[in-house]
Amino acid sequence: MNAIQKYFKYRQSLIDQYAKGDMTKREYLQKNYEAVVYGDIGPFRNMDTVEKALFNYQYYNALAKENKTISTTRDMDYELKRDYLEKSNYYYSRKDRATLTALRMLDFRGVVAYFVKVRSRLNMNCVKWVSIILFGCKFHMDMHISMGSLILQAKIQQ
Repeated sequence: MNAIQKYFKYRQSLIDQYAKGDMTKREYLQKNYEAVVYGDIGPFRNMDTVEKALFNYQYYNALAKENKTISTTRDMDYELKRDYLEKSNYYYSRKDRATLTALRMLDFRGVVAYFVKVRSRLNMNCVKWVSIILFGCKFHMDMHISMGSLILQAKIQQ
């Protein structure tokens, strides 16, 4: 078992623990963050396999979520808060690139995608992101992308 496979096995065990109620969502996110950031692998500059692209998706998603969470700290200086949000957006864009790379390698096959409606105080029924479920690789994953992402733009251009 290679390092990527070990990571995804560990990640699945975290998901199972979360699903059973043995850990909170915040604990799950923190442990996943620690696994991708302090682990032995990634991010990969050359995403030449679907597995590497999916690991990069997890890596950048964890960094984006962590920076977004930090940005919500009370009494934080506005400039610092903005810096964390900018980093979060940067990491989300890197996550979207990794997703597009994986989808292109799969030739958009073995993929199911659907729009997810999110209720918020600002927009009661806005479509906020697209959920993409990959069946065409070793790792079954549910991935989320924002509506303005380059993945939707790339698929529309095809």
